[in-house]
Amino acid sequence: MPTPSPSTDPMLRTALQTYRSALHTFASSQSNFQILKSLRSSPLPPPKTLYILDSSFNPPTLAHLRIAKTALLSDPIAAPTPRRLLLLLATQNADKAPKPAAFEQRLVMMEIFASSLISETEQKVEGLGIDIGVTKLPYFADKAKSIEQSELYPFSTQQVHLLGYDTLTRLLSTKYYPPTHTLQPLHPFLEKHRLLVTYRADDDWGTRGEQDEYLKDIEVGKRDGDGAEKEWVSEGRIRMVEGRKEGEEIISSTRVREAAKKGDRDALERLVTKGVGDWVLGESLYLDD
Repeated sequence: MPTPSPSTDPMLRTALQTYRSALHTFASSQSNFQILKSLRSSPLPPPKTLYILDSSFNPPTLAHLRIAKTALLSDPIAAPTPRRLLLLLATQNADKAPKPAAFEQRLVMMEIFASSLISETEQKVEGLGIDIGVTKLPYFADKAKSIEQSELYPFSTQQVHLLGYDTLTRLLSTKYYPPTHTLQPLHPFLEKHRLLVTYRADDDWGTRGEQDEYLKDIEVGKRDGDGAEKEWVSEGRIRMVEGRKEGEEIISSTRVREAAKKGDRDALERLVTKGVGDWVLGESLYLDD
């Protein structure tokens, strides 16, 4: 019997309705962070290391997959086990107004994406669990604090946030921290937790050397006046890891949406997992983007 495509899979159709209802309940609740779904073994052991991939997932792409796999398989610091991955969707964003696809559609695609990630890593990462969560908070430091205080994970769990270099530069921009406009709000987080930052291999963000220099400036004290701490770099709390290599396909959510609008399945196969691509086409997403 053939396997149903994601867009016709009755379990995913049910999940779409479940996520829609859960989002409505979450929006009217006092909670700022909630886990809507956990994949893999049940019950999952409490994690000692929680990798967090925080994105708009509009939609999840192969770039997200690369970031997650790099962290899980090639973390430069030996992370305590058991480990867990949290895919985190912000239902409010400091810079971006909500646009298609609807949040419940993104959550279904995150679930499809998570299943693919487990399949691709299960031989190398034993007992990996993936949580799908939502937050109402737009700013990084607030999100991290709400996760820590939620009691959904042990308080001792170390968070390892997975970022692209472009996101790091926004995170360390003082304009996002009124009224003092210093990086002081990040101090409690970076005393305990870590950032794994993926190099951006495109002209918009400079060469790899220039991206390394950005962190070196912090390490040697050039950003002390902004409230940065040298130890963030010298003690490995912010580490750069491999991203897209020169010559590899440039992947972005914008390119996915453009391919979807054209119905270009071949292009989608180079940009998203097969399951996500099938869902995008089956649901006719991004046609009006």
